Amino acid sequence: MSPSSTRYFAVDRLAIEVHPTRADLGRVAAAAAAEYLRSCIASRGRARVVFACAPSQDEFLAALSDDLANPVNWGRVTAFHMDEYVGLAGDHPQSFRRYLRGHLLARVQVGAFHQLAADQGDSSEVCARYAELLAELPIDLVCMGIGENGHIAFNDPPAADFNDRAMVKKVKLDGACLRQQVNDGCFPSVAAVPSHALTLTVPVFRGAKRLSIHVPGPRKAAAVKAMLEGPIETACPASILRLHPNATLYLDPASARELSGSAPNRGRGAIRG
Repeated sequence: MSPSSTRYFAVDRLAIEVHPTRADLGRVAAAAAAEYLRSCIASRGRARVVFACAPSQDEFLAALSDDLANPVNWGRVTAFHMDEYVGLAGDHPQSFRRYLRGHLLARVQVGAFHQLAADQGDSSEVCARYAELLAELPIDLVCMGIGENGHIAFNDPPAADFNDRAMVKKVKLDGACLRQQVNDGCFPSVAAVPSHALTLTVPVFRGAKRLSIHVPGPRKAAAVKAMLEGPIETACPASILRLHPNATLYLDPASARELSGSAPNRGRGAIRG
């Protein structure tokens, strides 16, 4: 890929774009997301959006919150986030609620922000309340990434269920997920990472109207390869996103570097397990 080129292809139903730089990835994905939000608001008067909270989303959220480049009537937007560490208060430096406030909500004024209060004592009650909020109306857009182990939100391979009956649940983080939190610079050691989290489940992502998936950087390359070239199975939870009818995966050269082929429309995948 030349420095100025963007590569486009598809795997099953998933559209894929490989942009020249991480900054380009964020800028292009944000412009597309903003355009989609404007169309939702124009047609229905509102938009409901789920946001990922991780360093992989930094460039995307910075561009999305640039009101000159990407104007959105944010007062018509209801925001959710997709996971939170059990036991961390909303103002904890590593809380995902704090991340989203710092990277988006301090820059734009949304109509409502529903917080996943994982620091409250009864996790089952918190999950049930959040599921009720999610189920009130369809989710228009999910802005997300994937993990180094192929997880989506905190649906790690041991916990992922493509047909989960719950919309929100408590999970134990697997070893690869714990290490990623250290690799991302969020915690000084694996021992410092909370062992459990509350997470939206896979069917929430499968049921959203549109997915915008942002996956930059070399540490995601193996997961991207498994996602796109392996079977659709919970060993790589992100593989199920290949079957979503309206989803785009945004990559940079580092995250795409292990892909062995770029043949478009490789054919609909079958779910294993």
